[in-house]
Amino acid sequence: MIISAENLGKRFNREWIFRNFNYSFDTGVYAITGPNGSGKSTLLQVLWGQLPASDGQLNFFDKGVLIPIEEVYKNLVIATPYLELIEEFTLTELLRFHFSFKKTRNGISIEELIENLELLHARDKTINHFSSGMKQRLKLGLAFFSDVEIVFLDEPTTNLDKQAIGWYWKNFNLIKDKATVFIGSNLENEYPVNAVKIDLLRYK
Repeated sequence: MIISAENLGKRFNREWIFRNFNYSFDTGVYAITGPNGSGKSTLLQVLWGQLPASDGQLNFFDKGVLIPIEEVYKNLVIATPYLELIEEFTLTELLRFHFSFKKTRNGISIEELIENLELLHARDKTINHFSSGMKQRLKLGLAFFSDVEIVFLDEPTTNLDKQAIGWYWKNFNLIKDKATVFIGSNLENEYPVNAVKIDLLRYK
């Protein structure tokens, strides 16, 4: 799948967050970089369709065929610290709910996924009793193990300890060559050294 951004721009009131953004994204890893407040999260939200662009054109193509914008969500998954989970669900219930809409990558079962998340002890615990680190690992797990072509990771290691960061990299390496991956970050240890870096300060 290819994402084509032509003269893309986003502003709030009279302030442009970014403008004249041109890029064609194909399979690979893209690091959206810049200091705090530079618009990394805003660009990602425009790319995944949460926010409308103020200017320009955004198109998605699959094997050269234009995908209707209302169908794009089927091909992507999102993991961010500010993403809300259904906290009344148990871990098992949330995984079953999520994967009733998307297939699991490589056909992994819910049981295998819980084990991979290293959350066997919390399988029947409601999400509102999870620590912030457990919630972030769950969000990343949903992203890593959904069989989609586009993966958005915004500040992916937020709330993760050293062991969980190792878990992040182990699972990230399993998908990096199989999807178009966007990582919004100003930390170099959150994306691989060979990622295509896009500095948003260039688009002010």
